Amino acid sequence: MFIDILAQAWEAMLYNRRRTLITMIGMAWGIATVVLLLAYGAGFSRAIMTIFSQWGVNHMEVYGGRTSEQAGADKAGVKVRLTPDDLDLIYNSVPGITSITPAMFQDATVQNDLHTYTWSVKGVRPEGLDILAFEAQDGRFFNGLEEQQRAHVCVIGSDAKTKLFSGGYAVGESIRLNGVMFTIVGVLRPKMVEGENNINTSVWIPFSTMGDLKDTTWIDGVWFNYRGDNEVVEQNLRNTLATAHHFRPSDHRAIFVANLQTQLHQFRIVTIALQVLLTLVGALTLGIAGIGLMNIMLVAVQQRTREIGIEKALGAQRHHILLQFLAEALAITGVGGIAGIALAYLVSALVGRITFYSAMAKHAESADIQLIISPTSVIVATVILVITGLVSGMIPAIRAANLDPIEALRYE
Repeated sequence: MFIDILAQAWEAMLYNRRRTLITMIGMAWGIATVVLLLAYGAGFSRAIMTIFSQWGVNHMEVYGGRTSEQAGADKAGVKVRLTPDDLDLIYNSVPGITSITPAMFQDATVQNDLHTYTWSVKGVRPEGLDILAFEAQDGRFFNGLEEQQRAHVCVIGSDAKTKLFSGGYAVGESIRLNGVMFTIVGVLRPKMVEGENNINTSVWIPFSTMGDLKDTTWIDGVWFNYRGDNEVVEQNLRNTLATAHHFRPSDHRAIFVANLQTQLHQFRIVTIALQVLLTLVGALTLGIAGIGLMNIMLVAVQQRTREIGIEKALGAQRHHILLQFLAEALAITGVGGIAGIALAYLVSALVGRITFYSAMAKHAESADIQLIISPTSVIVATVILVITGLVSGMIPAIRAANLDPIEALRYE
């Protein structure tokens, strides 16, 4: 019986092939729109994740600030200054920390035989470059032995290498930082940067060696990687430093904590909201195609009124008529859906990369939007398509099933 119903639906589609083709095109366009909108939402989410993951999402940075709340006998407005001793305190008191480094920053004159620039010099322990998820493009990072020996070695950013040495090989060459000679042991792969704060021109040296350029009694910040819940880690960090430096843990101006997971969570909420919005827009677009299908099926019911009357006179039940017209609507929907999904894959392949972050930042091509058609997107679009086909086909099918056979036979 099911095969007979499908055969009847196919014959009806062939008989009105022009009308059927136009309806299928509408359904294909609708489902392609749904799939492409979902693909855009997924690509936008991936782009945001790429921007954050370049720094390693499970790391925090803490910097000293100034208290804004009175704590015991200590008045507000006291400057909080971090020291190297705070590293051991944080590492031993905050559960989940896997690696930690002090961070020092100093603008310095960077020179070689041909060029002179003023760039930021950053002093960290060897773990610092791993914490920020840097990768070596040439050479290597400085190591623990060089940290212990206060070695005059450095790692430079990709843009610094280009400006100092043009297309030449930089590893093994020497540069002067405020007149102090350093040997380059590595060049870093470029990071995405926007504006004037170009970390790719930074020069990285061992923290111990930073003492030759700047007083390291006080440190500018502490960076660390961690495992576990980021909110718990941040709260334990605030409690630990509040006890050591005599401020309230609730005083967020006493220390500034850069928690990338918190920022990433906020962006995830935005991307989820965007995907929901795009899904609704796609569903409405497909709904318009569904209205077209419904109108076509209502016309078909009207044109085949005498046929329905003859079928009922020969013993066809209401559910037979219902299934006949519903099968025809679902067949049109199914063929249109398959064509629409194929069209969506074709468009995504032709479009390729859509400019997004690279319009604002350098080295950011990997954070541009790509139309990612995932199995989940196809499944969601298919569910919407099936619901649209059922609703659009059910109303004409019910009307056909409810026709009075005597009145149907009289219809001209």
